[in-house]
Amino acid sequence: MANRLKEKYVNEVQPSLIEKFNYSSSMQAPKLDKIVLNMGVGDAVSNSKNLDEAVAELELISGQKPLVTKAKKSIAGFRLREGMSIGAKVTLRGERMYDFLDKLVSVSLPRVRDFRGVSNKAFDGRGNYTLGIKEQLIFPEIDFDNVNRVRGLDIVIVTTANTDEESRELLGQLGMPFAK
Repeated sequence: MANRLKEKYVNEVQPSLIEKFNYSSSMQAPKLDKIVLNMGVGDAVSNSKNLDEAVAELELISGQKPLVTKAKKSIAGFRLREGMSIGAKVTLRGERMYDFLDKLVSVSLPRVRDFRGVSNKAFDGRGNYTLGIKEQLIFPEIDFDNVNRVRGLDIVIVTTANTDEESRELLGQLGMPFAK
């Protein structure tokens, strides 16, 4: 079964991007490279069970096993030692990436309370987009009854676009609900 969002990209989005930005080749049109989900678990310092729960939730959301991230530096104020586990991240590519973006845009984001669209200002200047989510409960895989703490996560959408304008156009046509 081919992916709905990938088909839409190939059949509609790519041709319209080529037309809008006057590319000479279809290879110049920006496309999605990867999506990185990152969950920082600051309270893992005092209670390592919280990290295991965060890892399990990230695995449910993304459909693949997360990598546990370690502290690079010791910070006395946070009672943090270098090498302590303080978060988890997942990098999605290919089919899983398109599946996740499709689910994010059509199911999860509309479930956010008082949702008016995602910010237009979260581009980094090189065509990548970052989105912060305050609670993991907006994802349909997370069972509300099994959650003991509401955690947020960061979603970074990496594209091959060279400018924010190209990237905004790409994500907009893929269905990203930008605020008006």
